Amino acid sequence: MHFSITVLPGDGIGPEVTTQTIRILEAIGSQFNHKFNFSSGDIGGCSIDRHGTPLTQATLDMCKNSDAVLLGAVGGPKWDDPTATIRPEDGLLSIRKEMGVFANLRPVKVHPVLAGSSPIKEEIINKVDIIIVRELTGGLYFGEPKRRWENSRGRRAVDTLRYSEQEIERILRVGFELAKRRRMHLTSIDKANVLVSSQLWREIAMEIAPEYPDVSLEHMLVDTAAMVLIRNPSHFDVMVTENTFGDILTDEASVLAGSMGMLPSASLSGIPKRHGKRSRGLYEPIHGSAPDIVNKGIANPIASILSAAMLLRYSLALEEEAKTIEKAVDAVLDNGHRTADIVTLGQSYVGTDKMADLIIQKIIN
Repeated sequence: MHFSITVLPGDGIGPEVTTQTIRILEAIGSQFNHKFNFSSGDIGGCSIDRHGTPLTQATLDMCKNSDAVLLGAVGGPKWDDPTATIRPEDGLLSIRKEMGVFANLRPVKVHPVLAGSSPIKEEIINKVDIIIVRELTGGLYFGEPKRRWENSRGRRAVDTLRYSEQEIERILRVGFELAKRRRMHLTSIDKANVLVSSQLWREIAMEIAPEYPDVSLEHMLVDTAAMVLIRNPSHFDVMVTENTFGDILTDEASVLAGSMGMLPSASLSGIPKRHGKRSRGLYEPIHGSAPDIVNKGIANPIASILSAAMLLRYSLALEEEAKTIEKAVDAVLDNGHRTADIVTLGQSYVGTDKMADLIIQKIIN
């Protein structure tokens, strides 16, 4: 089978990890007789430098016309001026909005052999297996008005937290559907004791719940969820929440797995398909551009590689191929191989290229 994939390496370590991920996909293509046609575009800071905008129309059109999009990372100190009118992250927000990928899925699963890499006690993170569903195209990041101004009393700024009934309902249904396929437990995260938007969120969750009688729905305030995520993370199965809360909680959850370099994500335009159906999506590791380790050859490519497994599963309907990548990653970790971010005292580590080499060996053998 032939598939078209747009690759947006982006900034920082993005090009380093996406290069290795392309190698992984090519190994899968060789093993399963698939042909992946890769096209490359710019996004983020590198796009600002080359084109004056964080996302060109040509790149966006390329993404829309492909089967899936693989993204590296955006941003870095070079573009961190808080007064700048154009920022690398604007490209990320734009592509999510333009592609309509409103549901961000971030699995957090602690590999047993990496329990010692987390700062959290092993007995707490044992058997953690969570999917966090983050609403991706609404809320504070997109609401209007959004502006800065100055008057006689000084500088001011406003961001607007806005959600419609339709936006809330569709992301909650993604959460319910995923919970129905897993352990039948959905935690809806809000701040309904303070925010009117969260009160609407909770109201709609309660209205939908009767359609999923087998799924146990609980409501949890975001501050409580942040504490439980560290104190008793195995309490959670599927978590669903709005954009800003989801951004913060998923980064917090990366501590459980030992490193952001271990966690993939999928951004989809609907409920994840089953039974061989395909859905266009945007796939990226949850980590940032990590400017402190750029070109040192030590970036962990596993989050990007596992994002490719999600790409195969959700956008290309290649379940066996997705599992092959995941099993290869598990096998390499079980054999004691580590990158610098997940190494423990007394262990040696391998570089970015070598980690990909080891995973490819497991795929082809």
